[in-house]
Amino acid sequence: MQTDFLVIGSGIAGLTYALKVAEACPDQTVTILTKTQSDETNTKYAQGGIAGVMDFDKDSFAKHIEDTLIAGDGLCNKKIVEIVVKEGVERIEEIIEWGANFDKESDGDFKLGKEGGHSESRILHHKDVTGKEMERALLEAIGQKPNIKLLNHCFVVDIITQHHLGYLITKSTVDVECYGVYVLNLGTNKVEKILAKITMLASGGNGQVYRSTTNPAIATGDGVAMVYRAKGRIENMEFIQFHPTALYETGIRGHNFLITEAVRGDGGILRNHAGEAFMERYDERKDLAPRDIVARAIDNEMKIAGTEHVFLDCRHFSKEKFVEHFPNIYEKCLSIGIDISKNLIPVTPAAHYSCGGIKTDEYGRTSIKNLYAAGECASTGLHGANRLASNSLLEAMVFAHRAYTDSVKDFNFRKNEPFGGNLVGDWKTDGTNAPKEMILITQSVKELKLLMSDYVGIVRNNERLNRAMKRLDLLYVETEALYQKTVVSPQLCELRNMITVAYLIVKSAEFRHESRGLHFNTDYPGKLPMIQNIIL
Repeated sequence: MQTDFLVIGSGIAGLTYALKVAEACPDQTVTILTKTQSDETNTKYAQGGIAGVMDFDKDSFAKHIEDTLIAGDGLCNKKIVEIVVKEGVERIEEIIEWGANFDKESDGDFKLGKEGGHSESRILHHKDVTGKEMERALLEAIGQKPNIKLLNHCFVVDIITQHHLGYLITKSTVDVECYGVYVLNLGTNKVEKILAKITMLASGGNGQVYRSTTNPAIATGDGVAMVYRAKGRIENMEFIQFHPTALYETGIRGHNFLITEAVRGDGGILRNHAGEAFMERYDERKDLAPRDIVARAIDNEMKIAGTEHVFLDCRHFSKEKFVEHFPNIYEKCLSIGIDISKNLIPVTPAAHYSCGGIKTDEYGRTSIKNLYAAGECASTGLHGANRLASNSLLEAMVFAHRAYTDSVKDFNFRKNEPFGGNLVGDWKTDGTNAPKEMILITQSVKELKLLMSDYVGIVRNNERLNRAMKRLDLLYVETEALYQKTVVSPQLCELRNMITVAYLIVKSAEFRHESRGLHFNTDYPGKLPMIQNIIL
């Protein structure tokens, strides 16, 4: 198969990019690949909203920029922050034109929420299912473009480069090019080759590396792992954001229900098992401190008390207003016997967002030619050491737009050239068999999640990181041996990708000899005066 533009992932970054490219190039083909259903993305589960300066009487670009820089703890690229904040408003207006609905006051103005780290109310939202609403609008717009082909149940195995033509490629190799991908078609159960002139990676996050995460099961870091294997540059993987308030349910692991930060923005109070409102002991901003501070505070309270959760107190809320603003959360809590007007909500931190990822420039270009990246899989320089709440959807749209402008220009310059990679062979399955026991894969996944959660969580130290790396080495050797002798499957590929991502997180954490933002190492509790990015 050949396509002019190939998009991997159907979240807000991938769909925004595909829609814009399809409009600009109506005679060219745009193909979107997604490994399950088209709407099963991290975007769908984004509750809180999207940050943007909409009320210039009270807010300003300067305030939003400053809030982002403070949250990023010195590691943000200021130029990128200014680009996202200033261009973001236009992108928000664009998705509204495409049909996304955000909550409004009775006078027609947008209802603007406030979340941790923000100095003003600037969060647009659609009740507590903002991402789902934006995903709906984009998918409807995509469906109206005849030159867009959306293929579900297609698992991308690897990026095709000169490596597949027999060339030796290392990190120092210049002009590595992306020719397309090998993809496992789950309908035919065969690995197929797709060639593309431009490839956009919008493959999402990697929360499934941890035992408890707000991410869906698909978030296994596939894009980051594929780019690393293709010798592309990966940056700042140690900065894994743990959302402070995931709903704690006994026995639930793998996908925890999120209690959006907007609940604390509306006045929710964190309490420990003694009933104390403890955040005032950790930060003057109390419950509205940035996420890294709140997550570490909760982690400390849990360790002091020997408990697996703390509580979020919403009993003082107007029940009617809570149901109006957070209907999804209200129904979920009620389904497990929690009436928010009478009961405290048990919450615990869970892996939520990767601030690092595939290193990109201001137009979403990666270190591999013809390959762009946007959304959570990319490291643009916006988030630094800690993401400011509700900046991620904004970032995804801004860089999808910037990648579109650059890639269309590049495509038009060389659209008459033949597809690269025509000489690349088909996927070979000689000498491979079906796996005899799935336990070899499922047990390794459990081990991986356990060691990452216990050794590379909210608080780290050198001994834990060293132990994690030793165990990852063993898992890597075992999994690669299995990969070489068995046919590929989504489960095996995801395990392989998660091991790679876990290695990148641990290796980056070992290189950072300080505590900054989301990375807190008790052996290096202070900050280094020299601020640096960790690039692998």
